[in-house]
Amino acid sequence: MSGSGENHRVSVDHYENFPVASVLCPPALRPAVVAIYHFARTADDIADEGLAPAAARLADLAEFRSDLTAVASGQPPSDRWPQVFGPLGARMRQFALPPALLNDLLEAFEQDVHNPPYPDRAALLDYCRRSANPIGRLLLHLYGVSDVVSLRQSDAICSALQLINFWQDLSVDLPRSRVYVPHDELLASGLTLEQLLSGIDDPASRQLVRGLCDWAEGLMLEGAPLVFRLPGRGGWELRLVVQGGLRILEKIRAMNHATLQHRPTLSALDAPRLVWRAMRMRRAA
Repeated sequence: MSGSGENHRVSVDHYENFPVASVLCPPALRPAVVAIYHFARTADDIADEGLAPAAARLADLAEFRSDLTAVASGQPPSDRWPQVFGPLGARMRQFALPPALLNDLLEAFEQDVHNPPYPDRAALLDYCRRSANPIGRLLLHLYGVSDVVSLRQSDAICSALQLINFWQDLSVDLPRSRVYVPHDELLASGLTLEQLLSGIDDPASRQLVRGLCDWAEGLMLEGAPLVFRLPGRGGWELRLVVQGGLRILEKIRAMNHATLQHRPTLSALDAPRLVWRAMRMRRAA
């Protein structure tokens, strides 16, 4: 992870569906957005990168959580992650960031280490509630938006982005034995877990992915009206987030839902289309 100061944009190798401190983010909020991102990215890497055994990952995440508890209470953290908790502590004090949302993220990363099965959509949405939705709620907090409707719409967008990332990444996750497909839908499609893990692309697997993508699209459209509730540049940035997620789903449809074999991504060539679609978003009648 690179970046020599809080106000620099973050440069990472990971593909991100969430924009990080983009040019549309108000400069006054950018340091806080970057601090939140560094926190989440570092914890995610502890949980998911490298060759450390699960026990070591969980021990590191426990220490990471201890440092979060320290800075949240105004105490100095350990010396292990100064690039994370120095900026984060300052922004927690400045913006009164809710520690519970940051702890939810850590709980999701710990769950990733355990790599549990997901029996149904409710279980997967519960994971999204902790792995993705806190990011949206933290950003709404920075913008001073806290009404119930906005929070619900933010959760829908963030869960949709998480699900889109799962269905986009099947060809990457399945070889690592990471399965986010709800087990009941796998069985309903006539597939076994072993067949799914083998990555065989066939009509049954494509139909499974189609249904999962339709679910994610419905959630995204449910949350999309939030772009009109978020003030100023934040609303425009969110328009691009929504359109980016929908564009990935469009690419998955164009490849006939064959994401067990291929991973669609966004590129610079998609930017004009996303900007055009963001500008054309209209409130529902």
